[in-house]
Amino acid sequence: MKKAYREMYTLRTARDRLGLTQKEAAKKLGISDDVLSNYERGKTYPNIPMLKKIEEVYQVEYDQLLFLEKDKA
Repeated sequence: MKKAYREMYTLRTARDRLGLTQKEAAKKLGISDDVLSNYERGKTYPNIPMLKKIEEVYQVEYDQLLFLEKDKA
């Protein structure tokens, strides 16, 4: 049986599709916009509790998120 296609998103595209600025998304996540910027650029990565919050705020599941490597961001 074929698996259904699921959209994949970087953190930035997941945020952009909701029309949120980095500052707005960071506020909803309870982090600074600098921390969110680091996540989006692959400089640092969110821990499990933050991933759960990202799923909730961005309305995506963890396995739909693509995390950029630091040197490819």
